[in-house]
Amino acid sequence: MRKIMVANPKGGCGKSTMAIHLASWFARCDEEVFMADLDRQQSSRQWLAQRPTSLAPIRPWETAEGSTNPAADACSVMVVDTPAGLHGKGLKKLLGMVDRVVVPVAPSQFDLIASRDFFEELAETKAVRKDRVGIAIVGMRVEPRTRAYQQLIDFLGQFDLPLVTCIRHAQRYVQAVESGITLFDTKGAVESEREQWQPLLDWLVTKR
Repeated sequence: MRKIMVANPKGGCGKSTMAIHLASWFARCDEEVFMADLDRQQSSRQWLAQRPTSLAPIRPWETAEGSTNPAADACSVMVVDTPAGLHGKGLKKLLGMVDRVVVPVAPSQFDLIASRDFFEELAETKAVRKDRVGIAIVGMRVEPRTRAYQQLIDFLGQFDLPLVTCIRHAQRYVQAVESGITLFDTKGAVESEREQWQPLLDWLVTKR
């Protein structure tokens, strides 16, 4: 089973957008996908409740105490949407349960400052140091060859963490998510937008 965590302590950086798109892509690849929403806002779960039944299914992973996941044995991909402020024991516990961590980062100075301690904590975690967990950084709402992009590159240069790709801002994301779908479910998606995701998708399916 592939176990993927989407994490960043800063709210509003695109964690839920990232999580639902990854779940949707794997579902379209005929994987048995479960999605766990650990954020109190439950944005991913609300999106999942609106998802048309005609699309490739994504099952909610019940996280409440005492709940059961009867189809868990069939799960081939787990995507975990995490809450803002994740750190310490909670972060270490989740890192011990997943294979890959995707960190969406917006290029603003406030977002970078808020992410600094998180990146340092990731780098110091045993599972990461021993290369049991892969880390990928994704620039969100950022255009390559801009000052914001260079600022992000310079910031990440302080850490041994790779910037895998950048996802540019597009109104299509807002429109799709409001309908319970993703960019991967829409026929009118621009190919260049899909191409932005490909380096991350390739990284996620590559064996470690």
